[in-house]
Amino acid sequence: MPEFELTASPSPEELAAITDALSAFNNNDVGPSDRRPLAVLIRDTDGKVTGGLSGFTAWGWLFTQMLYIPDTLRGTGISGNILAKAEEEARARGCRGAWIDTFSPQALRVYLRQGYEIFGELKDFPEGRTRSFPPEKPLAHRAFRKSESIIGKHDARIERVGASFVRPKGRTAL
Repeated sequence: MPEFELTASPSPEELAAITDALSAFNNNDVGPSDRRPLAVLIRDTDGKVTGGLSGFTAWGWLFTQMLYIPDTLRGTGISGNILAKAEEEARARGCRGAWIDTFSPQALRVYLRQGYEIFGELKDFPEGRTRSFPPEKPLAHRAFRKSESIIGKHDARIERVGASFVRPKGRTAL
């Protein structure tokens, strides 16, 4: 019988054991991810990084993990320019879509202006906010896929390209 250990401080080697095993499984199941980092950096006049975009491309998709714009540059349209630059590189890498998740209402407005579509939300994450997960955007030129509604009464538009799961409040495991 396997033993279980709960820890708040796993070693890099312990995390690598999980990551490596899952990567090997996924490679056998769906093929190599071709995961590559991608960043668009904002530098000040001294060359210091003050913000930008950090993410990666894998399995033909761009995932933006972080996008930070310094206060002095907000409202200038730089977010859209940075997203466009990352998407351009993702297209050059052969990506067909992009996704982001956020709980910032301001960031959500930026993503919607850039053509992303919400197809999932997680209420109260963090408390008092709604995390939009994930806004997504097709990247291929003139290759937009038709979305189909699979949630019904909420009229959420979801493209069948993947799934995220959440256990609702008050529900326990089976």
